[in-house]
Amino acid sequence: MRIGELARRTGVPVPTIKYYLREGLLPPGERTSPNQVRYAETHIRRLKLIRAMLEVGGLSIAAAREVLAEVDSPGRALHGMLGAAQSAVSRAAAERGTEEEWERAEREVSELVRRHGWAAKPGNPGWRALVQIVVTYRDLGRGELLDLLDRYAEAAGELALAELDMVARAPSADGKVEGVVLGTVLGDAAMAALRRIAQEDASLRAQIRPHSA
Repeated sequence: MRIGELARRTGVPVPTIKYYLREGLLPPGERTSPNQVRYAETHIRRLKLIRAMLEVGGLSIAAAREVLAEVDSPGRALHGMLGAAQSAVSRAAAERGTEEEWERAEREVSELVRRHGWAAKPGNPGWRALVQIVVTYRDLGRGELLDLLDRYAEAAGELALAELDMVARAPSADGKVEGVVLGTVLGDAAMAALRRIAQEDASLRAQIRPHSA
């Protein structure tokens, strides 16, 4: 198919498709003549994946390129792809706080990981972000919020197992790859959305709960 047909079938404007090609997000098509390039059905799927990561997952062009490079790499490993996707969605910690505060928070995060029996290491993209959160809670005088971390961890552990089980059941290697990418990138967005819905529900229920005598 020509680029115009690719645009029509995906709803992505031709200039945007050309931009994705220049940025290396979309692989080039097959050149059939000096002025003609043919695109395949695989380009449609890739365009949908790009739009999902950029428009729904909120990734930057650079972060999406990093993830897609891992997707396209020969001998790709799902664990490595998971790491790339996690890095793409994890914000760099601002590293606010004193060295002593960071060391204390590091110990607390290490202890939390140990309590839940996780094999994760400090190099995990989420580790340093969690350390910064702990430091920030204490800096704001809201140390009681740390009590929620184990609840968060329990929910996250159950969800991670369910996500990996879903990936394992995908019938093809490409399905597994897409499951890892979308499960990580869009999964973060889905959890944030669901949490906001649940918070509104919990708040409304608290308001209408009858007072005890």
